Amino acid sequence: MNPHEMQILALWRAASPGAVLLDGFHAVKHALRFGAEIELVVTTDRAAVRALADELATDVGGYLEETAHEVSEPFLRDLVPRAGPTGVVALAARPEPEPARTRTAPTVLLENPRNLGNVGAVVRLAAGFGVSAVLTTGDLDPWHPHVVRGSAGLHFATTVARVTSDTLPAGPIFVLDPEGADLRTTEIPDDAILAFGTERHGVSAALRGRADRLVAIPMRPKVSSYNLATSVGMTLFRWSTTSANAPT
Repeated sequence: MNPHEMQILALWRAASPGAVLLDGFHAVKHALRFGAEIELVVTTDRAAVRALADELATDVGGYLEETAHEVSEPFLRDLVPRAGPTGVVALAARPEPEPARTRTAPTVLLENPRNLGNVGAVVRLAAGFGVSAVLTTGDLDPWHPHVVRGSAGLHFATTVARVTSDTLPAGPIFVLDPEGADLRTTEIPDDAILAFGTERHGVSAALRGRADRLVAIPMRPKVSSYNLATSVGMTLFRWSTTSANAPT
């Protein structure tokens, strides 16, 4: 390890506690676009990252070329053993949840999710639809590096937080449930909390009992379930077809 890499390692270790790992060009790009406080950027090829930015995201190319620290590929693999193929990673400060305010788009609630990649995909969908927040209950950390990887860094485009059943925001709770009303004919208000359970068990009886409305996604007989992110995407699309606040 050369002196430059020793210095980068010290900076990385100092920044790592509590920081958000951004793995790959797209994660870094999205974090920058949505105001993340970037603490350190490391790449194996600064010129290649700038060329990629010139092709896909000219708005961040100058920043990356100016701030990225170039290191060897073995050094990067020691920092992030499963780093993506673009050869760029970064650390960002984890933002504080925003204070409660009048919502102009639904909140997505994932009850006790288990799959890190699925949660990341939900955050990515939520960012695209401009939802107010993605909230999770249970043990899974919604800011886990694998979740952030799945979201392509779009955690910074919305509020992402872990809550308890006692600390949900105000608003009508719409629970996705096979016994509910057809999603295609359901009006979803802008301040709705859209609650999704696990693919195997659905939502808990306690959360189901708190529902203001049960909503079902049409599904062919003998098919057990949809993927979590697919269910969230279909529900948010239904909201977007009736709300003036949905992205266009």
